[in-house]
Amino acid sequence: MPHEGLSHEGLSHVGLVAPPGANLPALRGHNAALVLGLLRAAGEQGVSRRELAAHTGLTPQAVSKITARLRAEGLAVEAGRRASTGGKPATVLRLVPGARHAVGLHLDRDELVAVLADLTGAPVAVRRAPLAFEAGAGPVLDAAVREVAALRAEAGGPPVLGAGVACPGPLDHTAGVLHRVTGAPQWDGFPLRDALAERLGLPVVLDKDTNAAALGLARGMSSGAGSFGYLHLGTGLGAGLVLGGGLYRGPRTGAGEFGHQTVQWDGPRCGCGRRGCIEALCLAAVARGDLPGAAAVLGAGAANLVELLDIDRVLLGGRTVLENPDGFRMGVAEVLGGQARARGRAAVPVALARGGAQVVADGAAELVLAPLFGVRGVTAAW
Repeated sequence: MPHEGLSHEGLSHVGLVAPPGANLPALRGHNAALVLGLLRAAGEQGVSRRELAAHTGLTPQAVSKITARLRAEGLAVEAGRRASTGGKPATVLRLVPGARHAVGLHLDRDELVAVLADLTGAPVAVRRAPLAFEAGAGPVLDAAVREVAALRAEAGGPPVLGAGVACPGPLDHTAGVLHRVTGAPQWDGFPLRDALAERLGLPVVLDKDTNAAALGLARGMSSGAGSFGYLHLGTGLGAGLVLGGGLYRGPRTGAGEFGHQTVQWDGPRCGCGRRGCIEALCLAAVARGDLPGAAAVLGAGAANLVELLDIDRVLLGGRTVLENPDGFRMGVAEVLGGQARARGRAAVPVALARGGAQVVADGAAELVLAPLFGVRGVTAAW
């Protein structure tokens, strides 16, 4: 039987934590999430109750009960009737995008990006501020609280469901705790999710920056769009993986540490303490102005990923990529093309990720929104 909501303890168990006394989002059961997901996918065109029943397998009575509750909560609205095809004209229902908001926070090593998104994931307000992530928890928490308060004051509007926070890993998504972040080991063991929930007065979900970006990029793709790897080259290098239509974190949130694959035994020292990591080689090439070399190194890593996981496409993002987007796209595509010719198969396509410099922050907001719509790969993490 679908549950009507989750207690604070239940939310803690699955990854979403709110401080005592906070207003928790109305996280509904599986059936309501299915209906909301279809309403979100239908967009302005809307969908009828008959169509909702057909696509979900629910009875018309169950659909009517769920949609009545969604309308009462302001999440859905009747939006006219469709022309009759022989029977009674069907009433169309639409999601109300502005009924709720979600915060997305990207805590990069030197910059904070905060977005306020509506229920479709579209940003309605954006703020940026300098950040010294390596300075530790106090200054970072202060900056996050300040920017979220300013963001909400600027946008006003409806209730906020929660805040998604994306930052460098490694970390434990389920426990909301950071581990030994490369270059910032003082974060090891810090309960960032709980600390921010207490300071913001909102439910919070924490994930790696690359996972958040991949989740956001998967939004809007068709169910048959297949698997992809999102490669993020900015102040570091990591990957987000969508496999079989769902975000893949691994059982310990360890998947996607793409930058720390060793490709040169006697290579330069990496911030993780080892030598020859692809991140160190790629960033060293960028630092000396060798962008073709950096693209070739990134392409070699992408080729390893394609060989290992047989993904359908590679998406590129991050500030360093955005400074020379065509160069990186073509450089990675050249390496993947050579790999494909050697294997006698079609090359895996390479494209720039949509969202530009905001891709991680947008994805962080999706960490909050996705469970509401039953998105695969995230419901079990709340």
